[in-house]
Amino acid sequence: MRNPENREFVRLHDRTFRVMIPAERIDEAVTAVAARLNADYAERPVPLFIGVLNGAFMFLSDLMKKLEFDCELSFVKLASYSGTSSTGKVKSLIGLNGSIEGRHVVIVEDIVDTGESIEHMVRELEGLRPASIAVCTLFFKPGSYSRQVPIDYRALEIGNEFIVGYGLDYDQLGRNLKDVYVVTGEGQA
Repeated sequence: MRNPENREFVRLHDRTFRVMIPAERIDEAVTAVAARLNADYAERPVPLFIGVLNGAFMFLSDLMKKLEFDCELSFVKLASYSGTSSTGKVKSLIGLNGSIEGRHVVIVEDIVDTGESIEHMVRELEGLRPASIAVCTLFFKPGSYSRQVPIDYRALEIGNEFIVGYGLDYDQLGRNLKDVYVVTGEGQA
């Protein structure tokens, strides 16, 4: 059980995590990304934001509250992680229900590291003939990124650390944390 008085460390399953990015810094970064999207999409026909579940739900929720133009929202679910590392295989679990042909689409991710998931998704969406596709992510790991798909909107850049909180999980725990935590050396398997 976590101590709500002390947010500095949390224990999830067999690992201990410490605060890396406080909630206030995350909010500043989300506000900055929203300002860029407001400038870029205010004059376009109603864009479609596609949130990638499960991790992007908190980021997308806060982002939507800061957008000043009409937009639509949909979700997809992709999976490529097991524990603290990528499996290297992307599985599309839940897809879109409506047509995106001729629409401006913004993919909203929680984190882009190797880029395999985002490349897979962009490739699938391109086949549906949208007017444009942009990628927006809360966290970007430039040291891990190995693909050519442009990451148009990056809230925060981080190293190759494994992080949890604000929608990101460690084996399904930690998504509800308002700060972002990094795994420590203590309690690692």
